[in-house]
Amino acid sequence: MSHKKPAASPSPALPTVRALRTGDAYTRMIAAPPAKRADIYRHELMAPFKAKWDCYRVPLRPAQPGGYDVVMASEMLGILPPARVDESWADAVRRLADDDLWRASRQAVERALARFVERGIELRVQDYLFSILLGDPDNPALAASDGYCGDGGIPGYVLAWLVPSDDTVRRLPAALAHETNHNVRFQFIAWRDDITLGEMMVSEGLAENFAVSLYGEENAGPWVTKTGADVLESTVKPAIRAALDVQGMAGLSAYLYGDEIAAAQGYPTVGLPYCAGYACGYDLVRCYLDATGADIAEATLLPAEVILQEVEAAGFWG
Repeated sequence: MSHKKPAASPSPALPTVRALRTGDAYTRMIAAPPAKRADIYRHELMAPFKAKWDCYRVPLRPAQPGGYDVVMASEMLGILPPARVDESWADAVRRLADDDLWRASRQAVERALARFVERGIELRVQDYLFSILLGDPDNPALAASDGYCGDGGIPGYVLAWLVPSDDTVRRLPAALAHETNHNVRFQFIAWRDDITLGEMMVSEGLAENFAVSLYGEENAGPWVTKTGADVLESTVKPAIRAALDVQGMAGLSAYLYGDEIAAAQGYPTVGLPYCAGYACGYDLVRCYLDATGADIAEATLLPAEVILQEVEAAGFWG
């Protein structure tokens, strides 16, 4: 199957990367009465990302008190609820406000974008906003992810959240590179609500291989390292191969995220461990890169079917 790459420019522009620093807003939340903290979070930290939330059909404010809004959606993702941002979080907020953390984070997003520009790929989005938020240590999905996570699914916007520690701060740049890879991919590959497991798995495998290409295997995320090779071969790959065409997040969540997270979201379980689909996707994309010699930045722009067909021919599934 032939596939045309996006038109390359002889001298693609380096995009603009802006940071929305969060330390001051969290400090104001600590000082505010609990009932006022949500509005600080909503207006100071989430309003600049309104275009992103609009894509998810998440309103900044609920239609009625206690209704669904950006605060509730954030909590579901594993972001610390603003009502809980009290004095007990003061040390974490000070760590989140550290200049070195923000410098490294900006450099991570810039470095990731530059990797595409250096390959002659003209990015369709030229302005990027990123931010780092506090994660909720009581959220099961965030705990399974060792206290850090992110979202880069809407081009132009990158979010990460973490429970600040030496380990999560060290791993943050690689996570931002992962999310920036998603940001670029979805400029060229349109998101669909009926996306298949195969497509999601390829996207996650591309993102983590990209992050590792920049930051090394030692900074691979727990979403790929927690599944051992034996479990991957004996349990994960057979189950996922049989379900590649499953569509929609409700159906594919257990395959992608594992039973525990799927159950917490109210979705069916299928007998798979934490982030099984991420681990399989990482291995699958590695197989594709090894078999073809393709560059990870250029592979990021390929339709999933191209990669899936190549690894099938290469014997990935055994």
